[in-house]
Amino acid sequence: MSSSVAIVRTGVANTASMVAGLRRVGADPQLCEDAETVRTAPYVVLPGVGTFGAGIASLKRMGVDEALKERIQSGLPTLAVCVGHQLLFQQSEESPEAEGLNIIEGSIQGFPPEVTCPQLGWNLVTAPKGARIFESGYAYFANSFRALHADPDWKMATADHGGEFIAGLERGAVVTAQFHPELSGPWGLSFFTRWLEVGRGRSS
Repeated sequence: MSSSVAIVRTGVANTASMVAGLRRVGADPQLCEDAETVRTAPYVVLPGVGTFGAGIASLKRMGVDEALKERIQSGLPTLAVCVGHQLLFQQSEESPEAEGLNIIEGSIQGFPPEVTCPQLGWNLVTAPKGARIFESGYAYFANSFRALHADPDWKMATADHGGEFIAGLERGAVVTAQFHPELSGPWGLSFFTRWLEVGRGRSS
């Protein structure tokens, strides 16, 4: 039986590749934009392409920001990708006037001037010790901003571009990815599969 995955329709993400990737691993992805679905869906994906400010404004406009916070704090299976990953933090240099979801303490910062920005292409993700969803391997990134620190209760995967940064975070069935698993070939598909498996006993 396929796993039902609600993808939050943020309006700032190209969701077609996300839908296609999840279907390849046997999931049943559907777009959503209402708080009740975000609260109760077996699995939820928060995608993100665009700016931090536009992303958080879209979540608030739909009224799903508080539902996402409740869901993640409850440990229900949730995947936040790219700007979606960044939105879990408190703020970002990209949109200083915007307040993030404030689930993870810390801010999103730009890359140092000596490296190519945005970072576009493949980079090595190093999995944290004891991770169930992350495995080390190459993922596809498309980002101009990144997080450097997170709360210690998250397992932290890392990558390096002008210094080490957070490639993703894992806490139970909640996982974030600065990279794009849907564009990361077989490695990305296996990442989806492990997330679905870990979340199987935690979905509401």
